[in-house]
Amino acid sequence: MTDLEPDLPPSYAETLTELANAVRAAKARAQRVVNASMIELYWNIGRTILQQQQAEPWGSEVLGRLAEDLRAQFPHMKGFSRRNLYYLRALANA
Repeated sequence: MTDLEPDLPPSYAETLTELANAVRAAKARAQRVVNASMIELYWNIGRTILQQQQAEPWGSEVLGRLAEDLRAQFPHMKGFSRRNLYYLRALANA
């Protein structure tokens, strides 16, 4: 608290600290949930590719096209390269 703000109650600084800590904790929890959801998504993508390759002849050309189409539908997301799709398949296979 500074001399420029004499009207603030004595508990203001402590309350601000508590609220800032609550915001930081909520952001950390949200980030953990997002990270867990993304790992589940990547595993599901890999599992789907693996299942399709076992059922049909899905070669590198199909994965290349899948990578292009996913990037086109989700341009704001990264990680949909052909190489990464192979990595996701390996993750699901492991």
